[in-house]
Amino acid sequence: MNQKQLPDEVLIADDGSGEETKKVIDYFKSIFPVPLIHVWQQDEGFRKAEILNKTIRESSFTYVVQIDGDVILHPDFIKDHLLVREEGAFVRGTRAMLTHTKTIEVLKTGDIRLHFFSKGVQHRINAFHIPMLRQLGIRKVWSSRSVRGSNLAFWKSDFIRVNGYDNQLKGWGHEDEELAARFINNHIIKKIVKLCAVQFHLYHAVASRKNEPAHADLVKNTVNNKLKTCVQGYNN
Repeated sequence: MNQKQLPDEVLIADDGSGEETKKVIDYFKSIFPVPLIHVWQQDEGFRKAEILNKTIRESSFTYVVQIDGDVILHPDFIKDHLLVREEGAFVRGTRAMLTHTKTIEVLKTGDIRLHFFSKGVQHRINAFHIPMLRQLGIRKVWSSRSVRGSNLAFWKSDFIRVNGYDNQLKGWGHEDEELAARFINNHIIKKIVKLCAVQFHLYHAVASRKNEPAHADLVKNTVNNKLKTCVQGYNN
């Protein structure tokens, strides 16, 4: 709600939270300035790919700006993403990281006025927000590496074209990179943006990565075999 330009709607992809979370979301539904849509699935472990497919299916608009639930957005975040969107491209932003101490402070005080000079910011270069130099921070590459769903945007039609996220990916790791590989195999280029679309990632413990090697192998298979879609995804 701190955005200078609001999105047309906000969708929450809920991978199995409990009743307390639902109560909080229901409260915000009553005061939110745009439609707030809560999409929930049963807790059966880490199933990010599945819940994102279900959630994006409920979207009513043509462009999706995707974030994680553990980030704080610069007030121009949505505005910036809409300015850099482009047909035939998906957008990969970056993120600054908050230290453990800074994260505790932010959660305690509720003060989310973060910027390049704030204390407790790591990867500080990613906190630079200079709108007039936006074009200098843009480059396009045919590579799926370093794509993270916490700062990602794409056309819904492109997402449907590649059959969305691969539901075979259960547990942490590489689901966004694998999706990006199929975008690229469909001649949808990666557009990296800096100096805009700034976000700050809250510190938290790292999730289990036991499935990461298998997921990495799946990404390699998608890249090496130039796969354009997946068998178990948005449409399945």
